[in-house]
Amino acid sequence: MNKNNAATVKEAFDELLNDTAIQQALAFIEQDHQRTIEEQIALTEIPAPPFKEQRRAQNFMERLEDLGLEDVRMDNEGNAYGLRKGQGQGPKIFVSAHLDTVFPEGTDTTVHDREGVLHAPGIGDDTRGLAELLAVVRAFNEAEIKNSGDIIFGGTVGEEGAGDLRGVKAFFTEHEDIDAFLSLDGPGYNFITYLATGSYRYKVTYKGPGGHSFAAFGTPSATHALGRAMAAIADLETPDQPKTTFSIGQISGGTSVNAIAQEASMLVDLRSNDQHELDKLEERFLAIVEEAAQAENARWGDDRLRVETDRFGNRPPASQSADEPIVQVASAAIRALGAEPQLKEPSSTDANYPMSIGIPAITIGLGGEFDKAHTLEEWHDPKNGHLAIQKSLMTILGLVGVEKVSPPLL
Repeated sequence: MNKNNAATVKEAFDELLNDTAIQQALAFIEQDHQRTIEEQIALTEIPAPPFKEQRRAQNFMERLEDLGLEDVRMDNEGNAYGLRKGQGQGPKIFVSAHLDTVFPEGTDTTVHDREGVLHAPGIGDDTRGLAELLAVVRAFNEAEIKNSGDIIFGGTVGEEGAGDLRGVKAFFTEHEDIDAFLSLDGPGYNFITYLATGSYRYKVTYKGPGGHSFAAFGTPSATHALGRAMAAIADLETPDQPKTTFSIGQISGGTSVNAIAQEASMLVDLRSNDQHELDKLEERFLAIVEEAAQAENARWGDDRLRVETDRFGNRPPASQSADEPIVQVASAAIRALGAEPQLKEPSSTDANYPMSIGIPAITIGLGGEFDKAHTLEEWHDPKNGHLAIQKSLMTILGLVGVEKVSPPLL
């Protein structure tokens, strides 16, 4: 962003901070701290396993309705969202947190408060984001802020694991009029993620005739083929820049110690910050997988062992300039609260998809302190958590503008 544009952003935020209604909203957010915690706890205790987010989505949708948003709905994919209509001319943006957690059905998500620190699976990632989003909407209502552009507030499904960003993919397929996207997710209220790490995720399955380990010796083995592939994958070399990685996350197969395995499989994660490098890695990986089957068959002079590959995850890598208005507006919002923004390394978030199709998109961090995400020991200390909510409010206002106060900066 050039000096003139930087000066425009600074001037706009000075105007926003001097507005009485916005000052009221910022004060309200701090006073509303306990309500935010209460909603965070209530939402955490509604389990939202991958692909089974509906109960939480329904509850979240009802909360959006209670806050007076228009056209509140749950779409066919399971996203829940509603509209805060703008008062004039301005961009239309989507602000979201994700509804799903990584934990399987049956996980106890009861929240335990230990001297002000909240303990429960999913208490932070991303249930805190949902609670902060609701707090932002309450602040809009309390101060009767007249946003110029339209704002859709919502919760998305399928951000974690095998969900493959199905929520944001469906949303942006259905809504072609969105000008920018904000995801509320992750630790660090002054953190901004504006670059996207891409990934391909595969299930590879070897299948053969099987047989008794002694009587049928000489039959190609699915587990042996899997082992050949795993060893070759482990020896792959990838560039440090752009960072490109691989991981075999899970393996399974065989039925008995004295049986030649009929079937064996692995789950593989391939990642890169660059599409070209990701595709190169995928090509080498797929070649290894096929060669392992061929080698196992050749070892025994057989041709009955086969391999199946299923790519169940495709998160596109993407990039945008740190000088993009959406990044600069979020940075200015953090500075307005007296902190220094930190532009983070590329990561995989809901922002990947809109960024990959050319829509300005960032993920901005949440308030308080977090640890043990994706474990049963996850915890969140909400102390000073209001700062992130204030930051989110100011970022949104900077992007969409406020009638008779400040024009949209997007």
